[in-house]
Amino acid sequence: MTAPAVPPGEADEAPSALRVGTDNRMRCWWAGSAPEYVEYHDLEWGTALHGDDELFERLCLEAFQSGLSWLTILRKRPAFRMAFAGFVINAIAAFDDDDVQRLLSDSAIVRNRAKIDAVIHNAQVAADLTPGLDELLWSFRPTGPRPRPRSLAELPAITPESTAMAKELKRRGFKFVGPTTAYALMQATGMVDDHVAGCWRASD
Repeated sequence: MTAPAVPPGEADEAPSALRVGTDNRMRCWWAGSAPEYVEYHDLEWGTALHGDDELFERLCLEAFQSGLSWLTILRKRPAFRMAFAGFVINAIAAFDDDDVQRLLSDSAIVRNRAKIDAVIHNAQVAADLTPGLDELLWSFRPTGPRPRPRSLAELPAITPESTAMAKELKRRGFKFVGPTTAYALMQATGMVDDHVAGCWRASD
């Protein structure tokens, strides 16, 4: 998609950057089309998230989302968590060929061999990181003042920070971590706050 690098599929159809919910709350335009989007927007998206395993889960889910609707991933997230040992890095790093076959047979998740292999590979890389994944990812958080977006046109798909993050992750051996995926991760985990002006979640 173009901008923003967040729950895709609606940017081209959105008449404005905001949408009024059934509870009369104003939200970012993408958050009103399904209950799962509303919950994710209100409770998670743009909220600071820390923890190596927690951030690894988000990194994996952003990679699985590539080419799909984010709503599909949200609805499958419980199944993903069950299939991938709660996204505990050290547990996934120990997955073997039997686990790969189990995952490829699991219709409750996205059965993409390249992405499944990437999750296991990335877990092995993350398990050996010094410092840990949390510290590494958050080191790319933008510093200094950042104006709140007021329109769809002001929401980027990539930034210099997400490009740098993707480059460093690839240098360390991670797969499926391009600049757009990196920026979606930054938005999702509160490294940047892209709730548009007028959204009830906007803090200023």
